[in-house]
Amino acid sequence: MEKAKITEFVSLRAGGQGYCVEITSIREIRRWRTVTSLPNSDKSILGVMNLRGSVIPIIDLAARLGLPMTEVGPRSVVVVVAVGNRVIGLLVEAVSEILSIAADEIQPNPTQGHDGNDGQVVGLVSVDDEMLKILALETIVDRDAEEVA
Repeated sequence: MEKAKITEFVSLRAGGQGYCVEITSIREIRRWRTVTSLPNSDKSILGVMNLRGSVIPIIDLAARLGLPMTEVGPRSVVVVVAVGNRVIGLLVEAVSEILSIAADEIQPNPTQGHDGNDGQVVGLVSVDDEMLKILALETIVDRDAEEVA
C-alpha cells in the first residue's frame, strides 16, 4: 500500500476564519508595520512595503476574500509569499501552526466554479473541529500584478 503524499501548510486567520497556504510559498512572516499607501488602489491593497530593497504590495487578505477589513491587533502579521516571480505580503490576524496534511485528507471545494467562485479556495481540510480553507495564492497574486504595476 502506497503512503499518501504529505503536504505542509501554515494555518492562519483572516476575517475571523481559518485558512491555510502551502509552506513552500511562504518566504517569511513579519510583524505588522505601517505601509506606504497607494492612491486609487483597490480597497484590499493597503499599500507597499520595502523588503530588503524590493517594494512589495501588502494586501489585506480578509478584504481580498470579500470579508470585512482586518483590524490590526497584537498578533497581526504580514505573511510574505512568492508565487512564480511575484512576491506580495498578506496582512492576516494571526498565524497558528504548521500542518502536515495527507492528500487524501483534503476535500475539494464544493462551490468551485459556482456562484462566482473565482478559485481562491481550492480545498478544505478538517483540523481540530474546524474546516480550514486551502488558498490558491496564484489567484490572489495574479490579480495584484495588474493592479499594482
